[in-house]
Amino acid sequence: MWIYEKKLEYPVKIKTPNSQTAQIIISQLGGPDGELGASMRYLNQRYSSPDGKITGILTDIGTEELAHLEIVAAILHQLTKNLTPEQIAGTPFATYIVDHPVGTYPVSASGIPFDMKYVGVKGDLLTDLNEDLAAEQKARTTYDNILRLVDDPDVRDPIKFLREREIVHYQRFSDAIRIAQDNLDSKNFYAYNPSYDKKRHTCK
Repeated sequence: MWIYEKKLEYPVKIKTPNSQTAQIIISQLGGPDGELGASMRYLNQRYSSPDGKITGILTDIGTEELAHLEIVAAILHQLTKNLTPEQIAGTPFATYIVDHPVGTYPVSASGIPFDMKYVGVKGDLLTDLNEDLAAEQKARTTYDNILRLVDDPDVRDPIKFLREREIVHYQRFSDAIRIAQDNLDSKNFYAYNPSYDKKRHTCK
């Protein structure tokens, strides 16, 4: 059972709509390294985690990524809600507006709709956790790129918060890797899943 607090994890108060900025920000909604993909990745990986502490980490971070998805969507909504056709025409965001008007639809900055192929779930603890470490670094890099391109302090403020949380998530997944390694069978290092046939999967 989820308990939902009806407020953003970090406030978003944008005074100046800007479709060009929205076109940049939207990648963290539905891009390959965005918040939707992150939430789906962690919340699905947790089912095959054989360690309760690691399951808890995946659940905590996956749930927070849903909160980050809300923040990004709020930024997009506030950047686009009062734009005139003249402000949109000739900008990269014009093609999005044709298909989705004022709706918030998960696509990348290049216009590619979100795809579950972005979500890595192998059911092998080490593989999944290393995927997660890389995912957090890629998300942090995307936020770095956004901060290089966006000048509006009202947009930059929540983006900086989101970037900081990616770093915290990376640290928590590093903790999860250490927990996993402490519990691995040294003779069967990569076959962590106890349902595997150890005779076939043991590395000699």
